[in-house]
Amino acid sequence: MSRRKFLSWVGVAWMAFTGSMALAAVQIGRFMFPNVLFEPPLVFKVGYPEEFAVGAVDERFKEKYGVWVVRSEKEIYALISTCTHLGCTPNWLAAEGKFKCPCHGSGFYKSGINFEGPAPRPLERAAISLSDDGQIVVDKGRKFQQEKGQWTDPDSYLKV
Repeated sequence: MSRRKFLSWVGVAWMAFTGSMALAAVQIGRFMFPNVLFEPPLVFKVGYPEEFAVGAVDERFKEKYGVWVVRSEKEIYALISTCTHLGCTPNWLAAEGKFKCPCHGSGFYKSGINFEGPAPRPLERAAISLSDDGQIVVDKGRKFQQEKGQWTDPDSYLKV
């Protein structure tokens, strides 16, 4: 091997080494700044009880927090807006008085009970309580399932 050919191979080796070290430095820099997923808080205030109409489903919190606040004559409860079939987000159809999943056709009454489609169980409720200032606080970290008898738990609804 000639001297000129040897030096050209050494040059290629140094270029490869420099490139790999630059790539390693970029990867280390990327490691220092990981991806961050900003999610809404699990505990949040939704307002005062008198702000919710009797017999109505309030959809103001569906997009940001993933809950509907429902007020009946006797109680206020928060339904989690995730279909129990495959996790889609149902829509509230006020004219028909039901929640309807657009993907697979599951239907739920205003109470959250399933009555049509492939959903195997009712919607889940989130814990709900009153704060010291009188506002309603919803805690999505605590879920209540009807089929386990948890909807009778005092934390799953507010008496009006």
